[in-house]
Amino acid sequence: QVQLVESGGGLVQPGGSLRLSCAASGSSLRIPIMGWYRQAPGKQRELVAYIRSSGSTIYADSVKGRFTISRDNAKPTVYLQMNSLKPEDTAVYSCYAYLAQDYWGQGTQVTVSS
Repeated sequence: QVQLVESGGGLVQPGGSLRLSCAASGSSLRIPIMGWYRQAPGKQRELVAYIRSSGSTIYADSVKGRFTISRDNAKPTVYLQMNSLKPEDTAVYSCYAYLAQDYWGQGTQVTVSS
């Protein structure tokens, strides 16, 4: 079993930055994929970005050039640096990990508003 604990959400003004962190525990194996999804009110959950243990990354088109995903395999922890935030980035951001099955964190609220 893998447990995921997120931190770093909050309220930020448009154009601002936030950094999300997600710490994984419960497995001694390297987690092949870690990433972030988000769900805005009234919308379906969508992929934001994910990163493989090799370091290769995938981003949603809506966040390319603004968000950066990274990971520390030793901890293991995945990070999401979010810059140039827009009101449409407001959502609950959930950490995701894949190790033989899907694992989810409980989510952290990100609100972009003036």
